[in-house]
Amino acid sequence: MKAPTGPTAPTAPLARHLAVLAAVVALVMVTVGCGTGDPADPSRAERVTSLTALDYYTDSTEHAHWGELLAACGKRAGVTIEHRSVPAPSLVPTVLRQAAARTLPDLLMLDNPDLQQIARSGALAPLRPYGVRTDGFGPGILSAGTYQGEVYGLAPTVNTLALYYNKDMLAEAGVAVPRTWDELRTAARATTRPGRHGLAVDADASFESTFQFLPFLWSNGGDERRLDTPQAAQALRLWSGLVEDGAMSRSVLTWNQGDVHEQFLGGKAAMMVNGPWRMTELEQAKDLRWGVAPIPVPRAGAELVTPLGGEVWTVPRNGSEARTRKAAQVLECLNDPTSMQTLATWHHTVPSRTDVAARYAQQVPSMAAFVESVRGARARTQELGPAWPKAATAIHTAVQAAVSGQQTPEEALRRAQRTATGS
Repeated sequence: MKAPTGPTAPTAPLARHLAVLAAVVALVMVTVGCGTGDPADPSRAERVTSLTALDYYTDSTEHAHWGELLAACGKRAGVTIEHRSVPAPSLVPTVLRQAAARTLPDLLMLDNPDLQQIARSGALAPLRPYGVRTDGFGPGILSAGTYQGEVYGLAPTVNTLALYYNKDMLAEAGVAVPRTWDELRTAARATTRPGRHGLAVDADASFESTFQFLPFLWSNGGDERRLDTPQAAQALRLWSGLVEDGAMSRSVLTWNQGDVHEQFLGGKAAMMVNGPWRMTELEQAKDLRWGVAPIPVPRAGAELVTPLGGEVWTVPRNGSEARTRKAAQVLECLNDPTSMQTLATWHHTVPSRTDVAARYAQQVPSMAAFVESVRGARARTQELGPAWPKAATAIHTAVQAAVSGQQTPEEALRRAQRTATGS
């Protein structure tokens, strides 16, 4: 999740294109083929000197960084890389059109919740048969690139959410950095002043809102497989109660993660829930003393479970085993420790290999809370697989209804359960 992109915000493009995907699955299966092929078959050998790569890193700096890394990994594999980026909302539709036209790139980046849908279509090659190593990755991170037991994508770095806090505002109110929900309520109320709220979150009608609510739902024992539970209602009541108390602005109903960041940056919120992609701008802010801590848990000793954000790199099927092997070599290079460290340093993300992440947290203390949180992070598709987007929509709809006061948390979640599962 840039946040989901979020930097990368959570995957709204996928939800909008599920119907299109379902319609073209059969065509994709025919045009790209369903078999795995034999990666070692010499009869299909050909000389490969160049590969294509597609992602949604359209920001000029980010695009240049990825272009540099792709070029370096391509050189190591003996090929040049033609690197193209499209806007995030256009990526999935572009992939579907390319699959139908048999023009898929050799390397494809996907926001991690999109992978299951694309893998189910048969458009991606499993990685292990091509010698790509998957050891050393955290279980949640590996799960994000897995479909039906096969690994189809690997993420060089990942992200999640944490609690940013204004050190001066907490000190002025005489409260410590909150570690539990009770402490969060106390700190949010104590730091609220005219023109300033204690806490800012994203509660708008989008997948970003779902992404931000998940740490509270999951850490309290809630589950997207059954939304109408006391645990889920208790988590939603935390948010709605903070709005009722005035410790959170009602405007959270319209704020995306960028708006939340602006509230914190402008001194209008003492704390915010957000991702590591906000750090670059915060580091440039003068006279702003801030820190980062893991998101508070329901009670002392409870396990924090956050959603895993970030993108996976995949190898689409394109009918050429030689190109697939070369692409797999480049993908493995993108996911080696050196590449991970480089990307993490450039973009304030967390290396996906556990040992690399631990070293990175020591080198960059401001990232330690995110590294800690990633250890227990969960892929959004882990429980529901390709059915996740429907549940995600039901969750942010329930958040809107409860936080606005239109329904109680219990009522909103009962409706969400019916919407998500028909039960």
